[in-house]
Amino acid sequence: MIGTVLVANRGEIACRIFRTCGEWGIRTVAVHSDPDANALHARVADAAVRLPGATPAETYLRGDLIVKAAVAAGADAVHPGYGFLSENADFARAVLDAGLVWIGPPPEAIEAMASKTRAKELMGLRPLGEVSASDLPVLVKAAAGGGGRGMRIVRRLEELSAALEGARAEAASAFGDGEVFVEPYIENGRHVEVQILADTHGTVWALGTRDCSLQRRHQKVIEEAPAPGLSPGLEEELRTLAVRAARAVSYVGAGTVEFLVADDKAHFLEMNTRLQVEHPVTEAVFDVDLVALQIAVAEGQPLPESPPRARGHAVEARLYAEDPAQDWAPQTGTLHRLTIPGVRLDTGYEDGDEIGVHYDPMLAKAVAHAPTRAEAIRKLAGALEQARLHGPTTNRTLLVNSLRHDEFTTAAMNTAFYDRHLTSLTSTPPDPHAPLAAALAAAHGRSRFGGWRNVPSQPQVKRYEVAGEEIEVRYRHTREGWEPDDAAGVRVVHVDARLVVLEVDGVRRRYEVSRYGDEVYVGATALRALPRFPDPKAQLAPGSLVAPMPGTVVRIAEGLEAGAKVEAGEPIVWLEAMKMQHRISAPVTGTLSVLHAVVGGQVAVGALLAVVEEDQ
Repeated sequence: MIGTVLVANRGEIACRIFRTCGEWGIRTVAVHSDPDANALHARVADAAVRLPGATPAETYLRGDLIVKAAVAAGADAVHPGYGFLSENADFARAVLDAGLVWIGPPPEAIEAMASKTRAKELMGLRPLGEVSASDLPVLVKAAAGGGGRGMRIVRRLEELSAALEGARAEAASAFGDGEVFVEPYIENGRHVEVQILADTHGTVWALGTRDCSLQRRHQKVIEEAPAPGLSPGLEEELRTLAVRAARAVSYVGAGTVEFLVADDKAHFLEMNTRLQVEHPVTEAVFDVDLVALQIAVAEGQPLPESPPRARGHAVEARLYAEDPAQDWAPQTGTLHRLTIPGVRLDTGYEDGDEIGVHYDPMLAKAVAHAPTRAEAIRKLAGALEQARLHGPTTNRTLLVNSLRHDEFTTAAMNTAFYDRHLTSLTSTPPDPHAPLAAALAAAHGRSRFGGWRNVPSQPQVKRYEVAGEEIEVRYRHTREGWEPDDAAGVRVVHVDARLVVLEVDGVRRRYEVSRYGDEVYVGATALRALPRFPDPKAQLAPGSLVAPMPGTVVRIAEGLEAGAKVEAGEPIVWLEAMKMQHRISAPVTGTLSVLHAVVGGQVAVGALLAVVEEDQ
């Protein structure tokens, strides 16, 4: 029987595994990098071991340090979670060689399937060799790892070389393995996968299907189970292929077999020899705990001959600290509040935690389960809409609009969903009365001892930045109470520091207000209080390129120097942050007058990288 488990991971998945271990009476050990010293997973474990350093290569990818940590902490088993070393056969062997229980598949099965090139060969498929124009479009893909890192779509032959170079660099940084391959890119397909679970006694379960078609940068955003709209024949084929893949490598434990589905045909993508991020939707539909089953299998317990019956429908949304409207730029800073009511929430953060630059920007997974697909979608969209998310920009608006989009609600979506609809999904306007509510709540504290005058006076003025726009609010405090100066049809019913009630055209509306310094949140609307007199030194020159997030400059366009001519949209600098490379492009066509960026240099958010003087 397993008594103590070390989780060789961080964040949300480490906390998720610790939760099940706690329910089973199993002690827990966390490992953490220096930036994660006070992270939630390190706080909730029974013990924690430091991995010196900050980058994944120094910490969570150091299998030798993790095995030493497990032995030092008295653990008798290691769970790899997902990502990092979860599909590393050498790490699995090192765990077993140290006399520890490996809560995962045999190293030989990982070896056979973890490399996507070898997995395709096992399934009778071959990557493309020499690429010609007739092969386009193609997908450059990392042989190791996943999560969209090390992937590039290539539509023109002249783009292939740069795509290979970028994919290799990203894959090496994220997985410690720069091997990539090229395969045909199936456009407008659906991403469908099958959850498998196998024991050491020859039983293999196929726990239904999941649809993960809504993706950004080949990384899943919304997932659901079961996959809607599949014909019975295709569903049976997917389950059969998944079980065949598992038996081909004598698989043990939890895993996922992924396919692209197009024209009612299944195209094998890969087998992930680990737990998936989206496993909660399968847990909800089959009423199982996959982590508990992984532990039971690792202890040698047999699975029942048949899996439980599916019930209802589940949908999961991944909440990221990122700005989809700004090329999905990751965001950092203090997460003041994270509350999503009425649904399952898997997260690695608590109120007050810092979101850093070193790791994936996923904050949480929200999961709704209901008797029907329509009810599950409505439940999840409503919960996200009511969520209190105070801190860095998130993709919440995108998630709510995606869940309510006709193409999704009718199950007509595919992997190109965001290519078609991104602009409309991120353009929801903020509540027009939020600035007034913020101003009144702020003014309440200054007027506790009476603020009205018995002679007319100038209105009070507050300025806010909302969704990139500056908004000015005017109001007065009279003997009858608060009065907006420029909001026709609005009557102030109640004001205190945290709640404002307005009657708008005869309809009463409540506005909860929270403030953290200059950051103000009114319901789902984020505002930034502006000074009455802006600092003229804070203005940037037109054509300035600034860092949208803290990161490392990993590349500057070849041959580029001050005085060079550049075109609008031409890439100038590449930043690496949160395990992804982000391209910073020229905002206008003109001359590169200033280039501050230096390869290898660390930059803070808002740092000036370059200036392009626009051609007149």
